[in-house]
Amino acid sequence: MCTAILGVSSDGTVLLAGVRDEFTQRAWQPPARHWPDRPGLIGGRDELAGGTWLALAPAVPRVACILNGRGRAAPASTRRSRGELPLRAAAGGSLAPADLAAFDPFLLLVAEPGRVQLEGWDGDRFRRRDLAPGRYLIVNSGLAGELRSDAGEHEAERVGWFQPRLADLPLPQPKPGASVEDAWGSWLPLLNGAGFSPDDPRALIVRRDLGDGRIWGTTSISLIALTPDGIRYDFTAAPGDPAAWYPVPLTAEPLG
Repeated sequence: MCTAILGVSSDGTVLLAGVRDEFTQRAWQPPARHWPDRPGLIGGRDELAGGTWLALAPAVPRVACILNGRGRAAPASTRRSRGELPLRAAAGGSLAPADLAAFDPFLLLVAEPGRVQLEGWDGDRFRRRDLAPGRYLIVNSGLAGELRSDAGEHEAERVGWFQPRLADLPLPQPKPGASVEDAWGSWLPLLNGAGFSPDDPRALIVRRDLGDGRIWGTTSISLIALTPDGIRYDFTAAPGDPAAWYPVPLTAEPLG
């Protein structure tokens, strides 16, 4: 996950848009109940490490998503995948301080109706904070307005363009059963790319050819709503295509 957009209302509503950037060759599966040891969780599954970038526990409800952070990397000999952290957080678990050194830097958002926390680890220091009602844009270098000094140009450009526009838009009011377009309203054109080319430094949907057949790009976008009217999970595996969005089923199905 490389960008998260968050809206928190005083009535407890939490709206989360998670934009995942990854090597396009890295195999993954779309959101479902992929983990037999955690049958209450829904999320996309990374086939390489078995974890996820975003996990939803509909019965709570609780959602957790992770972004790569900036800082000192974990030792290669003891490194663990950050993809286990959203699973643990969505299931109600916490990270013991002694475990932190095994993970590369991260930002972890954990949200329930009326409560949102942002946890950050930079390889040296762990920080947890509550987020008050408001609107937030989060990139790898942190919250918009609080970016690290080593933030990349593309992060600063993205924040500089998207943050004021998101601040001016009314928060969507997603309702169960509504179409994706009706549910997410004014956010959807921005999440569909806002007309930017994927090589524009402001772009939310990106694509970079790194050579040797390696392509880094936006592989999916997740939309989560925790509201007094209910919850919903919308998803696209073809970012930029308005017709590719679909609602993820929230009812439990047998694991295959």
